[in-house]
Amino acid sequence: MENHFYIVIVYALMSLHLLLVQGARQGQDIKCGACRALVDEMEWAISQIDPKKMIQTGSFRINPDGTQSVREVPFSRSESHLLELMEEVCEKMKDYGERVDPVTNRKTYVRHTSRDGTAMDLSDLAFDSRVSSSLKFACETIVEQHEDELIEFFDHETDNVKDKLCSKRTDLCDHALKIPHDEL
Repeated sequence: MENHFYIVIVYALMSLHLLLVQGARQGQDIKCGACRALVDEMEWAISQIDPKKMIQTGSFRINPDGTQSVREVPFSRSESHLLELMEEVCEKMKDYGERVDPVTNRKTYVRHTSRDGTAMDLSDLAFDSRVSSSLKFACETIVEQHEDELIEFFDHETDNVKDKLCSKRTDLCDHALKIPHDEL
């Protein structure tokens, strides 16, 4: 009788452990997906601004020698524009759906609304308000916790921002090398 009790306890503990591991993985998938979607949306919004548009930054105080410490930077990558984008970017998470990899059972998040009106393959994409709200919450958390890193990365044009920011800098995506690098 005692053996059966121990077997039931071990089975229950193993089941609980499996549920916790799977829940943690799903939480990581949503954070990683939100980070990658955030980078996509920020890069797209930056690309929509005329690269010739400039803004003056620096101090407008006059130095003792009569000069000012003002410099011109591209508006699209200015701190003020990036802050404005970060206030709005998480609203775009409503345009994303969930895709589950049949082999690894990992979830990725894909834009289901085309920006230019072209048709998109939505065959294995799940649309769910729960997914959208989870992505939006994860996005808002990332923006709040990593605002300085976001500004630093988007202030200068950087190659492969998704991997550098979402994997190496913030550790939100530990499996990013296995995620296909699609262009949305």
